[in-house]
Amino acid sequence: MDSVRKYLEGTNSIAGVYIQFPKETLSIHQAKSRGLLTPGTSLVLLEAQAATGFVIDPRPLKIKRSRESEKIFTVSELVESKIIDEKLCRDISAGKVTVAEVSEMDSVRKYLEGTNSIAGVYIQSTKETLSIHQAKSRGLLTPGTSLVLLEAQAATGFVIDPVNNKKLSVDEAVAQGVVGKEWKEKLLSAERAVTGYKDPYTGNTISLFQALKKDLIVKDHGIRLLEAQIATGGIIDPVHSHRVPVQVAYQRGYFDEEMNQILSDPGDDTKGFFDPNTKENLTYLQLIERCITDPVTGLSLLVIVKKGEFYFFVDEATKLILKSTTTTKAGGKYKATTVSLWDLLYSKYITEEKRRDLVQQFKAGTLTIEHFMEMILTIIQQQTTTSSTTTVTSTITATTEDKTFKGIRKDVTVSELVESKIIDEKLCRDISAGKVTVAEVSEMDSVRKYLEGTNSIAGVYIQSTKETLSIHQAKSRGLLTPGTSLVLLEAQAATGFVIDPVNNKKLSVDEAVAQGVVGKEWKEKLLSTERAVTGYKDPYTGNTISLFQA
Repeated sequence: MDSVRKYLEGTNSIAGVYIQFPKETLSIHQAKSRGLLTPGTSLVLLEAQAATGFVIDPRPLKIKRSRESEKIFTVSELVESKIIDEKLCRDISAGKVTVAEVSEMDSVRKYLEGTNSIAGVYIQSTKETLSIHQAKSRGLLTPGTSLVLLEAQAATGFVIDPVNNKKLSVDEAVAQGVVGKEWKEKLLSAERAVTGYKDPYTGNTISLFQALKKDLIVKDHGIRLLEAQIATGGIIDPVHSHRVPVQVAYQRGYFDEEMNQILSDPGDDTKGFFDPNTKENLTYLQLIERCITDPVTGLSLLVIVKKGEFYFFVDEATKLILKSTTTTKAGGKYKATTVSLWDLLYSKYITEEKRRDLVQQFKAGTLTIEHFMEMILTIIQQQTTTSSTTTVTSTITATTEDKTFKGIRKDVTVSELVESKIIDEKLCRDISAGKVTVAEVSEMDSVRKYLEGTNSIAGVYIQSTKETLSIHQAKSRGLLTPGTSLVLLEAQAATGFVIDPVNNKKLSVDEAVAQGVVGKEWKEKLLSTERAVTGYKDPYTGNTISLFQA
């Protein structure tokens, strides 16, 4: 409620400066630097911001599209495209959730990056992975099937080299021999489903669907590409370079009810993809669902079997049953959500072998749908729940998942942090209940200072040359005396690591000597100091003791 929020959060102070031409937002500091505000005015505005609780950076937050693309989007663009809602937008602005965390959400990533298209071929008998082009060259796929699969790749973002796990533009794929030169023009045409087609009448960039409606591409071809986009995450908006939900596609003229009906009814119009094993014509989604996932790269691969060899896939009737059976009891990433048995079966928690075994048992009638679900939930629970320990104090007895944190030289359990009074019982319970993650707790200043410590003096900065040097380099140049250098390096080693500030590395003493970050002549002295972290050996008991005890 606004009436409550204004007392809890306040209302907006003046956040920055907006330049009408060329439509640029600046912080108060940037505006002062450019001479748009006087130092006095800038100070008054910044003091007013600080008095309301925060100093504000008004520049729009940006989200990168994918690892392969430099295209970035503002948070407001994602709100307009219905990819995130207003509440999540406010949470990002308030720092409750980071841009990196939002980018990794499945519901966001599928629109920014898409899901896997069919990347290549897996030969069951030899356990070999081939690109589509290689499979065609060996006669495992017909030229027609190969072209259709490569066009679907290009139309969904990239041509894929599954052998080297690369995603390439059509030009790059041809240059690297991932596809043949004879198909370059056809694939460049399919690639325009991502980059956009040029309207010959207006010169505007238009979408795949709009080009289809204007008869700029053949209907069957356009439907195949559109279906591939939808099957891999959503219709691509070529103007904004990301996928959009169907409802937004309607609003922007990239889709309509008639086309939705065509694609929803898997008839002959949409069965433009061929299964070389069963000789069936399928939709792109049906063919993807018959693929296996490469356990190393995560890419979808079309299985090729020899004549007489067993070919595993889930038939449409079984698939319908699995998709219509849902649960709210799954753990892991599906916690507190309604999810189908199909989605759980094809999640990262279930191996290919286990998936095949369970489906075969179900189809043979030896496994009921209830038992099927129960077995899947058990597997997921086993993978997402670590060993439990019982923590007992004078006020509370609680069972907690003994999750681990990264310490200075080894992992530290939750119970160890409670015993050391680094976290309290309430936070321990919140970790166990999944209300807060290990990563989030590790980033808390009150915890991080104990797990990692704060910075020791890492190196030397030469003001005149703006050069950063390690302690060892500074000594070698005569900028520090040997005595000062040794004291600084011992202080580093005693706080956990020897630091290479040039390459931003934290190293053990052995690693630092091996990499030339410190001289060999000081190895023994620094190893002795390092024992302040790793512990000293008591010569009488053999136990590891602390620096103070030593």
